[in-house]
Parts: sequence; C-alpha cells; structure tokens
Amino acid sequence: MHVAELMVTDLKVVGADTPLPEALALLAEDHLTALPVVDARNHLLGVLSTTDILQAMAEADGRIEREQLFSSGTVSDLMTPRPVGITPDSSVKEAAQQMLYLEVHRLFVVDEDRLVGVISQTDVVRGVALAKL
Repeated sequence: MHVAELMVTDLKVVGADTPLPEALALLAEDHLTALPVVDARNHLLGVLSTTDILQAMAEADGRIEREQLFSSGTVSDLMTPRPVGITPDSSVKEAAQQMLYLEVHRLFVVDEDRLVGVISQTDVVRGVALAKL
C-alpha cells in the first residue's frame, strides 16, 4: 500500500508570516496538533506543532515575554524548519518506519517540492483497523 492511499489531502496551512494568534486559533478551532507552513507556491517551509508552542512557553522568561511572543509573534518565530517529508508513492511501511525512527507523529507528503498531503500515525492505525493493511 502506498502513502497516497492513506494520506489526508484537505490540509489547513499557514504562511511563515502568519500572526501567532491566528495560527493558535486555527489549531484550537480545528482540533489540530500541527500546521504545515508553506510559501506562496505551496512549498513546505516548516511545521508549527503543539510541541513547538509548549516548548516556547516553557522557555519564555516570564509572563510578559510569553504575552509579547504570543500576541505579536509570527509562525516563523516558533516553527520547526525543514520537517520530514515523504513522497505519495512511498510505501506505508516506509512511512511508519520513518515516524518510529525519527520519533515524529506525522510526515508531510511532498510531490515535486509541493505539499500534497500528510500521513500520521493515526492514519496508519486507521488503515490497519479497517483491514486496508
């Protein structure tokens, strides 16, 4: 089975210059754990995850610094650059192995340098549960 058969293609994305309050609202409203960060041509630049947000909160030096960061910062201030990617024609087994070895919850699916989807641990488990794998 290929990644293309299990990946999610209806993605919410943000730009690197998106204000953090807007990105945080999108994460909360849509119950997401990460947002891919793309440029105008849909090239994958990074990922903003709940882990990035929690790490920034833990590292912020006091309430005032946290308030400044989360009220006037942009996605580029917190995002993880160069997230792990995989191609749509890669096997689901390869995707699962990469997630396991790299200790990540998702892989972004990139075709000819453009973001086309995401496959997560949940998608792989769903494939097993529905007897697709």
